[in-house]
Amino acid sequence: MTSQEFQHIASTLPVDPGIYKYFDSGDTLLYVGKAKNLRKRISSYFTKTFTSYKTHELVQRIKRIEFTIVPSEQDAFLLENSLIKQFQPRFNINLKDDKTYPYIVIKKENFPRVFLTRRKLNDGSEYLGPFTSVAKVRELLDFVKANIQLRTCKLNLTPANIARGKFKVCLEYHLGNCKGPCESLQTEKGYDEGLQQLRNILKGNLSPVIQHFKKEMKEAAENLQFEKAQILHKKIEHLEQYQARSVIVSRHLGNADVFSMLRDGDTAYVTYLMMQNGTIVQTHTSQWETHLDEPDDEILSFAVAQLRSTFNSLSPEIIVPFEIEYAEPEIVVTVPKAGDKKKLLDMAALNVNYFKEEIRQRKMLKLDGKDDSVRQQVLEQIQHDLQLPAIPLHIECFDNSNFQGSYPVSAMVCFKNGVPSKADYRHFNVKTVQGINDFATMKEAVTRRYKRLQLEQQPFPQLVIIDGGKGQLGAALEGIRELGLQGKMTIVGLAKNEEEIFFPGDQQSVKLPYNSDSLKLIRSIRDEVHRFGITFHRKKRSQGTFRNELEQIKGIGKNTAEQLLKEFKSVRRIKELSHDELSAAVGNAKATLIRNYFDTPQSSPAGEGEATT
Repeated sequence: MTSQEFQHIASTLPVDPGIYKYFDSGDTLLYVGKAKNLRKRISSYFTKTFTSYKTHELVQRIKRIEFTIVPSEQDAFLLENSLIKQFQPRFNINLKDDKTYPYIVIKKENFPRVFLTRRKLNDGSEYLGPFTSVAKVRELLDFVKANIQLRTCKLNLTPANIARGKFKVCLEYHLGNCKGPCESLQTEKGYDEGLQQLRNILKGNLSPVIQHFKKEMKEAAENLQFEKAQILHKKIEHLEQYQARSVIVSRHLGNADVFSMLRDGDTAYVTYLMMQNGTIVQTHTSQWETHLDEPDDEILSFAVAQLRSTFNSLSPEIIVPFEIEYAEPEIVVTVPKAGDKKKLLDMAALNVNYFKEEIRQRKMLKLDGKDDSVRQQVLEQIQHDLQLPAIPLHIECFDNSNFQGSYPVSAMVCFKNGVPSKADYRHFNVKTVQGINDFATMKEAVTRRYKRLQLEQQPFPQLVIIDGGKGQLGAALEGIRELGLQGKMTIVGLAKNEEEIFFPGDQQSVKLPYNSDSLKLIRSIRDEVHRFGITFHRKKRSQGTFRNELEQIKGIGKNTAEQLLKEFKSVRRIKELSHDELSAAVGNAKATLIRNYFDTPQSSPAGEGEATT
C-alpha cells in the first residue's frame, strides 16, 4: 500500500485505543499491533521515512488493514498478545520455542488421581503448571508420594462401587502409600486435605504442610500411637530438608516474577524466574526473534506478558532490569537498584548470559539439526579451502591429555556428514610410551586406530586432524607410514593457539577466515575432542585407574606415595629432593629406596607416569 493509497482511508480510522492488523495481497496476516490512538499509530507507518529495511518491506506488502476498537489501552495490550500468540504473524516478535511443557493434573473424579501429562484437556480437571522440566515434575511427584498418601490406581471409586465392596486394598496400601479409599478406609474430606497439601508443595509453600504433620504427630503421641508419630516425624524432617535444598531468596519477598533480557541483533534472550513464597520454583530462558527493530522495552514487555500467560503466573509483582510499560495497573513493576530484588535480577542476568553463550557455542557450526544441503555446503567449503581431493564426509580428530605432566591418555572423535558419530569415538590408554612424550603418545594412538581399521577392512576418513603443531603432526605421519597408508587420507595439524592448519612438509600454515564455516566446523570438532579426552581423563583419575610412579618403587606403598604427592605436588619435584628432605617426610629407610630408584639410570624420567588398564 502506498502513501497515496493510504490517504484515502486515513480519515476513516478511529482515534480510539485498539489493535490493528496488516494483511498482504494473499490475505495473509503480516503484523498485529496495539495503539492508544489507532489513526495516529497506523498513519505513522505511511508518513515516516523508515531507516529500517524490514519496516519498509512490511509497508510495501500491506494491502488491507483491519482494526478493533477496545475500551482501554490495557485491553489493547492483552488482545495484541493473544492474537500474536494465536497467529504468530511473520513481522511480529516470535518466541523461538516449539516445546510442550508438562503439567501435574488433578483428575476430575472421585478421589482424584495425580499424575504428569503434556496434554491440557478441557475436561474439568485441575492442571498445575506448566513446568519447565520433566525431571523436576518427576522429582516433585516422587517427593509428594513419599509424604502424602494419594492413590495411584485407576479404579472407578464411585460411592456406589465402594458401598458394594467391589474393591480390595492393594500393595500400595500395605506399603503405607495409600490410605485405602477403595474400602472406605479414607473419607473424601481426608483425601482432599492431602490434595491441598500437594498444591502447597507445588507452590513452594511448605510451612502449612509441615504444621499439618506436626499437629497429626502431636495427636498420635497423645493417643500413644508412637509408631505413627515416628513416621510423621520423618516426614517433617523430609519436608524441612527439601525446603533447605530449595533456592530460598528471602522470606519477606513473597510471590514475584523476575525477568532479565539480553539483546543480540535480531534475537533477544529472556530469562524468567518464578518466585513463590520466597522460593524460586521455576526457571526458564527463551529466545525471541524480532523483525522491525523493536526497542528493548517493547520486546521485554511482550515477553513478560507471554511468559506469565504460558506459566499461569498470578504474581502481583514483576522485577525487571529497566522500565517497561505493562498494561495491568494492579501489577507492580519494580526496577531494583540494591537489596534482595537486585540479587534476584543478577541471578536472572547470569542465566540469560549463560544461555546466550550456549547458543553461540552451538552455532560454532555444530551441524546437528541442519538439513543435508547445509551440511553438504560446509563440507564442500572445507574441501575447497584445504584443497582436499575428496569431500570430507568422514573426519577424525586426535588429542592427547595429561595431568600435571603425568598420566597421558589420547582421545579420538569422529564426525560423519558434519555431525558427531559418537559410536566411533575412541579412548586410548597409552601402552608403549614411558612417561610423558606427547609425540610418541600421538604416534601410538594414530597407529592403533588405523591398524585396527586396516585389519577390519573398514573405510578410512578423508580428513584426519591432529590437535597440535608440527611435532605431533610429524609423529602421527610416522605411524601412517609404518602402516603403509600414505595417500589413503589427508592428515593435517591444528595449532592450539593460532588455529593455524599445517600440512606435512609445508613451511607456511593455512589460516582460514576467522568466521568462515570451514573454521567453525573444524573448531567445533577440536572442542569436542578436548571435551571427550578431558572427561575420560577425569574419570580415570576418579576411579584410581592411574598408578602413581612412586608406587612402582618396591617398598613404597600407596599411602606413602599419596603423602609425598600431597606435600610436594609432583613426581618431578620429589625426584629433585635430597635424601635428608625425603627422610624428614617419610623416614630414612623409605628415603633411601626412593633415592636409589631415581638415581638408577634405567628408571623413568622425572614427572612421568604410566597408564595401566
